[in-house]
Amino acid sequence: MTPTGEPEWRVRTRTLVGLGLLLSLAIAVGLSIFASSHPDGLEHVAGSLGFIDAARDSATADSPLADYNVRGVDGPLSGSLAGAIGVLVTGAIAYLLFRLLRHKH
Repeated sequence: MTPTGEPEWRVRTRTLVGLGLLLSLAIAVGLSIFASSHPDGLEHVAGSLGFIDAARDSATADSPLADYNVRGVDGPLSGSLAGAIGVLVTGAIAYLLFRLLRHKH
């Protein structure tokens, strides 16, 4: 209880991180359906200024998650799945880094 008699609201770190991960997944999966298929700003400018033909493919152009899609999966599900994989991989890396840093200090 606080000095004013109100209950203290405490949220466990694990709960907060879990809710953040779920919210991130919902945003990545839900909003990726509405992503534009038009070129990004850099591609648009390169096309407008006439040097788009000078572009080369990225070294990761043949990767399973190239162009924000999952190879072999068609339609909006591909982008949603790529978003979910991205959130989960980023979350896993952050979790491992936090665990590693916590044990060192």
